[in-house]
Amino acid sequence: MDSSARNIALVPPPDRRQSETALAIARGTARLLRSLGFSCISELPLPSGRRADLVALNERGEIWIVEIKSSVEDLRADQKWHEYRAHCDRLFFAFTQDLPCEIFPQDTGLIIADAYGAHLHCEAPEHKIAAATRKQMTVRFAMAAALRINRLVDPQGHADFWE
Repeated sequence: MDSSARNIALVPPPDRRQSETALAIARGTARLLRSLGFSCISELPLPSGRRADLVALNERGEIWIVEIKSSVEDLRADQKWHEYRAHCDRLFFAFTQDLPCEIFPQDTGLIIADAYGAHLHCEAPEHKIAAATRKQMTVRFAMAAALRINRLVDPQGHADFWE
């Protein structure tokens, strides 16, 4: 397969950098998003080269990005979250109830989560993305989802992608 999609690395190998807290937040947040009618992909590389923690897509084609923060230090160290806004209709931060809401930017949505679920504490303002960006993100989402399923069904058939 000699396509440009292969070179994008839509399905990066697990980097194992996420803390147990971050993984728990992601799990609970994904459950919330599913209850709101979204399908989620974790660790999706964006066209900018950044990697979003969670990207959610619903049947209307809305795209939400959720950035997971497991600590105050995690938020302070993150200087890249502004770049995610160009790739979604709404941008959220998800975190545990131990973190104060006041430390997060006011123009983002807030999700409080644990390993078992989450609740939408503050809705994110909507900023519709351009049609071309929406198409690019939707295709990227679909390709990543399909490749991840294919890797589960046929791990040996995808070994050459990750070596």
